[in-house]
Amino acid sequence: MKAWFRRSGLENGKVGILRTAGGTPPGQPAGPSDFAQGRRWRYGEELMRALASRMSVMSGEGALSVFARAKELEKQGRSIIHLELGEPDFHSSATVNEAAKRALDEGKDRYCAVAGVPALREELAVYLRDTRNLHVSPENIVIAPGCKVALFMALMALVDAGDEVLYPQPGFPGFLSIILGMGGVAVPFELSGRNHFQPDPEEITAKITPRTKALITNSPSNPIGTVYTDAVQRRIAELAVEHDLLVLSDEIYARIIYGGKYVSMMSYPGMEERTLVLDGFSKSFAMTGWRLGYVVAPPPVVPALEMLAINSYTCVSEFLQYAAIEALKDREGATPRMVREFAGRRAQFVRDLNRVPGFRCALPEGAFYAWVNVADTGISAEELCRILLEEAGVAAIPGAAFGPSGAEFVRFSFASSTANLKEAVERILRVSKAWQSTTARSAEKVY
Repeated sequence: MKAWFRRSGLENGKVGILRTAGGTPPGQPAGPSDFAQGRRWRYGEELMRALASRMSVMSGEGALSVFARAKELEKQGRSIIHLELGEPDFHSSATVNEAAKRALDEGKDRYCAVAGVPALREELAVYLRDTRNLHVSPENIVIAPGCKVALFMALMALVDAGDEVLYPQPGFPGFLSIILGMGGVAVPFELSGRNHFQPDPEEITAKITPRTKALITNSPSNPIGTVYTDAVQRRIAELAVEHDLLVLSDEIYARIIYGGKYVSMMSYPGMEERTLVLDGFSKSFAMTGWRLGYVVAPPPVVPALEMLAINSYTCVSEFLQYAAIEALKDREGATPRMVREFAGRRAQFVRDLNRVPGFRCALPEGAFYAWVNVADTGISAEELCRILLEEAGVAAIPGAAFGPSGAEFVRFSFASSTANLKEAVERILRVSKAWQSTTARSAEKVY
């Protein structure tokens, strides 16, 4: 029988789901299966009995909850500048769209290979060689319906109950949520301003125990934009080899860096046999709605990923995969052109944000986020984001949505037009009187 649910409040990005009055709609008798499975429904009570325990430890994303509130305000006629989502304001190129249409016209709308069509896996091997100097076999690549699904599959394939997984904090909320959902023990390592938001290998070393099975890296990082240095990555690789750890390298922003050459965790000695590269098409190719991701995995892990695919989504849509091949070829230079545009916005937006009283922001090295320290405003990041959304019409994410160490920060996405970014700062400046008096008092105490 249909279950009736309601959503609880959204706090710190967490979405709780509570089962409410009755497993059957009011006025209808409970079905035999309800009683056969031992379910006890009582009208007027909220029960969690029927939900798996993992649902109580998994969480949503702060960005999506802010986005939902912003859309509500827009329905009321409010003007909202969306700087909360990590979604490029570009679209897939015309050649990619034409490739998708052509594939449909050619009848490529059937079941296909579980791990992905061979032509796409082969093209990805070429792409990774050309952009990251990685030499991988197409057979080691598994296509997934989005990078999140790739992460989910990788952790499901590797993590048993009680296994410890190290992950960066502040970081992508899915790391913590999925680790806990798999029964793992999530062990954060901090990305602190004291260390230029780089991982501290000494902290990682101190947190490795006999139960540690894997370590997640994310460079460039979400939400900060940090690109890990060669020295940091090399030391993490040494620790992984020394302690026989698997490394999940989230490289979804690898093409969006502002100087230097990207180096994958898989490049270091001893890492090819223990690294899973997670990537996709959403960020570098502005294909967020296409839901295309992939995992590059050591040969022993590939069959497990295929087994998970068989038992979940079967295969990724065939015609989308042929469009992805065209995206990888990038005949029009769409990705470099987009990154150049982001670089210009980055310089302007960070400069403008630093004009706001109480805001401190350093230039990100990659991705398209401004990570702003708002401690000097004298109000919490949550309250500040509330003021920005409700009074200024600017949607941003309080840093605690990415972990407790982000409590004094706010994340803004600059994957929006230059005009929108300029207007957003002007709106922020207009409402900054809400905290300017607090900022002035703080300055008087310092001086």
